[in-house]
Amino acid sequence: AYIAGPLWKPEERKKLEEIDKLCKDLGFKTYLPHRDAGIYEKGNSKKFFEKDSTAIDDCKVIVAILDWQFVGSGTAWEIGYAYAKDIPVIGLVEDLKSINTFDRMCVMTFNSVKLVDSLDKLKKELINLQA
Repeated sequence: AYIAGPLWKPEERKKLEEIDKLCKDLGFKTYLPHRDAGIYEKGNSKKFFEKDSTAIDDCKVIVAILDWQFVGSGTAWEIGYAYAKDIPVIGLVEDLKSINTFDRMCVMTFNSVKLVDSLDKLKKELINLQA
């Protein structure tokens, strides 16, 4: 399972790590970009691109945190790349009802993912993928 989402702030990474733990508890091998590739700061970004895209190539599912404010460009790219490779993507959002009401997610992302709004629902979707 490739865990995607914002990772610039410690509280963002904590959410990703919570999802990582859930996936591991279900028996998934995980890839967590900030843990497994590091956090890009300056200089040559090629190693991050190569590690992350290879990890997507090797994964069975992407779990992406899709924040209320926006979907980051890195997460959007990861979702699009996975979609093109026919890798399922589960998007964790805070409120499913607002997705269409406030047009808060671009139509390309919205139509590329299975949306859930809780860790319990995420767990059920991950279990279904294993069946």
